[in-house]
Amino acid sequence: MANGFAIITGASTGIGFELATLAAKNGYDILVVADEPLIDAAAEDFKQFGTEVQSVQADLSTIDGVDTLLAATEGRQVDLLCANAGHGLGRAFLDQDVRDWRLVVDTNITGTAYLLQKVLRDMVARNQGKVLVTGSIAGYIPGAFQAVYNGTKAFIDSFVAAIQNEIKDADGVTLTNLMPGPTDTEFFARADMLDTDVGTDPKKADPAKVAQDGWDALMAGKAAVASGLKNKLQSAIANVTPNAVLAEQHRKMAEPGTAKN
Repeated sequence: MANGFAIITGASTGIGFELATLAAKNGYDILVVADEPLIDAAAEDFKQFGTEVQSVQADLSTIDGVDTLLAATEGRQVDLLCANAGHGLGRAFLDQDVRDWRLVVDTNITGTAYLLQKVLRDMVARNQGKVLVTGSIAGYIPGAFQAVYNGTKAFIDSFVAAIQNEIKDADGVTLTNLMPGPTDTEFFARADMLDTDVGTDPKKADPAKVAQDGWDALMAGKAAVASGLKNKLQSAIANVTPNAVLAEQHRKMAEPGTAKN
C-alpha cells in the first residue's frame, strides 16, 4: 500500500523533479505534470522507487489545463500537493510581448490559485492533507528587469499566508510556502537571462537541496521556509529596506549584459 497519493506540478525538471523524487522515495503514488513532453521521460525515472507513477502534459496557465490535471486523478483522494509549476521572464517590461508576460501571470497566479482552491477545499472538508507551494524570496524584492515574475511571487507569498489564516481551524491540513532564491535549474535559460549576473552565477542553489528543505518544512508542519542561510538573511533584510534600494540592487543582478566573464 502506498503512503498516499501526491500531485507534483512542474515536475519535468528542477525543483519539481526533485520534489517528485522525494514523494516517490517516501512511498507516495504520484501524478506528475508539466507543459512539455519531457514529463513522460521524467515519470519513467520516478518509477525506480516502486510506487505508481502517472504523468500528464497540461498547460497549467489555463483553467482547462488544471481541470485536465484534476481529471487525471480519476477521483482519487489527493493527500499531498506540491504546487511548483511556474514561469519566469527576464528583460525590461516595456520590451516584453504581452503573450509572454501573460503566461507568467496566468501560470504563477491564476493556475496556482485555482489548483489550490480545488485541492484545499477537499482537504479542509476532511481535515487532512499537505500542500507545498513554491513561492520565492523574489516576492519580497521589486524585480527590476524581472518585474512581472517577482510581482507574481509577491502575490503567492502573500496569498499563501492569507489562506493559512483562513484555514487555521483545519489543524489536520498543512500549507507550507517554500521560498527559494536563485537555483541551478533551466529557469534562467527559459527566462532569457543567460546574459545576466544572476543567470550566470555559479553559486546558485542545488535544486535537490531546495526541494529537501521544502519537503522537511512541509513534513514538520511549518508555514514557510526560505531555503538557504543567504536567502533567509535576504528576505529579512528586504523587510526593512526601501523599495527603490531593493529595485536598484535587483537591477545589478538581472539587467541584460551584466553577466560576469
